[in-house]
Parts: sequence; C-alpha cells; structure tokens
Amino acid sequence: MYAVIKTGGKQYRVAEGDVLRVEKLEVAEGGAVEFDQVLMVGNGDDIKIGAPVLAGSNVTAEVVRHGKGDKVIGVKLRRRKNSRTRFGHRQQFTEIKITGIKAG
Repeated sequence: MYAVIKTGGKQYRVAEGDVLRVEKLEVAEGGAVEFDQVLMVGNGDDIKIGAPVLAGSNVTAEVVRHGKGDKVIGVKLRRRKNSRTRFGHRQQFTEIKITGIKAG
C-alpha cells in the first residue's frame, strides 16, 4: 500500500517503512506526526484519488531526527557595477519514518 501526501508545499509518494526528508516540522524527535492531506492511496489495482484530498485518510509517521542539508552557494551579480555578493544557505529538514497508512 502506498499514498501520496502533501507537506511543506511538496508532494511525496510514501509506503509504510519509508524514511524521507521533509521541510522542518515543529515536532520533537521521537514524536508522532499525522498527515491529513492525502491526495491518493493505492493498493495494487485499487486506487483512490481525492478531489483534492481524500476525506478520512491519514498517514502517520514518527520523527527520526532534525538537521540541516548541504550548503548551497548563491551569487548576486550586478553587471557593469562592480558589485558582487556571495551567500550560502542550508535548508533545515525533518527526517521521518512512515508507520501507517489509513485509507478513508
């Protein structure tokens, strides 16, 4: 069984036991989180598609850890002005493990 969930402005295809990184969630490590924006649930040939979400469906997960991603270097350049700015960014993430999928 798999599901497509929406969190942090992105969509993820998940199955039970999957570990994935999502945008930072305000939940303590080891805590449980529930995603109620389930867009689709599939189990073999039986597929349920929401319009836009499936009522009564949810996906539960536990928070494994929080962290920061790799550094991304950006540059702002203003041509012919001798002006350059270099900056870095590290996106925060939450690593979760899917524990259950409930189809509504």
